[in-house]
Amino acid sequence: MKKLLFISIAFLIISSSSTSSEEQDKKAILAIMDAQQIAWSKHDLEGFMQGYWKSDSLKFYGSNGVTLGWEKTLANYKRGYPTPDHSGTLKFKINDISKINEGAYFVMGEYHLTRKVGDANGIFMIIFKKINGEWKIIADTSS
Repeated sequence: MKKLLFISIAFLIISSSSTSSEEQDKKAILAIMDAQQIAWSKHDLEGFMQGYWKSDSLKFYGSNGVTLGWEKTLANYKRGYPTPDHSGTLKFKINDISKINEGAYFVMGEYHLTRKVGDANGIFMIIFKKINGEWKIIADTSS
């Protein structure tokens, strides 16, 4: 009986710490995305890109195909959104955050840009990975 009680308590502790850890991970990911909204809305594209993995292996998949690398992705943003009128105000609507495995999540959602040059909306799926203790976007598919 004591053994069964011990196993039950151990299971509850492991389950609650796993859930707590997942909730902490999700809060950290949402905080990064909140910071991205703020940076983008100030036309701080470099600040927006701080949420991304600064690597040549970063992958961005959009209407122009696959872009590899942090620098190339930033250059594309600068070309596509050259002024504050083009970048506008960014709002994310998060529809799902799911754990892939330990240290990785995918986020599905919508983006909404309110702009003087015309509003823009779309959907995205991004993959966050914990790298050197920090959550970073390693892949982004937006349309």
